[in-house]
Amino acid sequence: MIADIFFVSFLTAGISAVLAAIISVIDAIVNNYGDITIDINSGKKQLVVKGGSPLLSTLGKEKIYIPSSCGGRATCGVCKVKVTSNIGPHLPTELPFMNDEEKEMNIRLSCQIKLKQDISIDVPESLFAVQRFKTEVISLKNLCYDTKEVRLKLLEPNSISFKPGQFAQIVIPPYGKLKEQTIRAYSISSQPSHRNVLEFIIRQVPEGIATTYVHTKMHEGEQIDIIAPMGDFYVHDNTDIMICISGGSGMAPFKSILFDMFEKQIERKAVWYFHGGNTLRDMYNMELFQELEKKWPIFHFAPVLFKPNPQDNWQGETGLVTEGATNKFGKEINLAELADAYLCGSPGLIDASIKILTQAGLDASKIYYDKFA
Repeated sequence: MIADIFFVSFLTAGISAVLAAIISVIDAIVNNYGDITIDINSGKKQLVVKGGSPLLSTLGKEKIYIPSSCGGRATCGVCKVKVTSNIGPHLPTELPFMNDEEKEMNIRLSCQIKLKQDISIDVPESLFAVQRFKTEVISLKNLCYDTKEVRLKLLEPNSISFKPGQFAQIVIPPYGKLKEQTIRAYSISSQPSHRNVLEFIIRQVPEGIATTYVHTKMHEGEQIDIIAPMGDFYVHDNTDIMICISGGSGMAPFKSILFDMFEKQIERKAVWYFHGGNTLRDMYNMELFQELEKKWPIFHFAPVLFKPNPQDNWQGETGLVTEGATNKFGKEINLAELADAYLCGSPGLIDASIKILTQAGLDASKIYYDKFA
């Protein structure tokens, strides 16, 4: 009986091994697409690459870095490119991120395009200036119980130019069950005048691959790669009233934007910054912005707590951060005047903010946002 069991187990294992080998051979044959040509911007660049991999990662290997916030998982919808050749219809994974105009223009998610044939694409030429930097972690600071400030010194190249509000992709090395490196996007929170050091505000996401690494594995002296600068979230040049709304780690780009504006003494009629959290323990950098308010006459900082604890002794605005902003409309903020708005945070916060701003009379074309994946 025991011999029979061993024989069956051996036979089963043998069959499984043979089937695995057959599948491997078939996969290699079927998925051998050979060399593929990628034509970029009507011949400005042409790449000859091995087929079979996603367009996003293939371009990255060729040092053309398409912005992505989710590392190619098709959850952020950021890695859009215009495809000017016929590669077939949109995939179901792409459609949630496309409006009718983008579908008509054949805008595609580069992480979902598997290179099976020659392809022509259009990308912003600014992406050709994006670089991969080697950096060193020079400080890790707890801002609150679930949020860290990470400062990276640039080693090679050793300086960077960027617009306040832009982001970088941090390359997370393999660790634990993560067998290969992955990439996640984080807004730069430091000012562009600090060309040799970049700062980030990174909130712990439960079971998040990248944030778990940052909060539990990353250490001072460690070398880490980043890809930067990326993104088109930045302040538009005018003197209108400026409204900023954020929650959680959505403070990061506003720290860069607002302190850069103060440093350069940018003229605005008024600058309002609303930042929300659940209770006082969720808030950080409060004193930093309160000090800025004292030094910068046009700046108004309005933190909002959703449900402050009794021990918080909170005297400020309460409720959703959008409610805190709404309370100022028509009173201290007149949206009948020229104004623009900048939003950063979760999809829910962005959608709610757009709703209250447009209801208050702000033209939707004057609302700019960075929606976290």
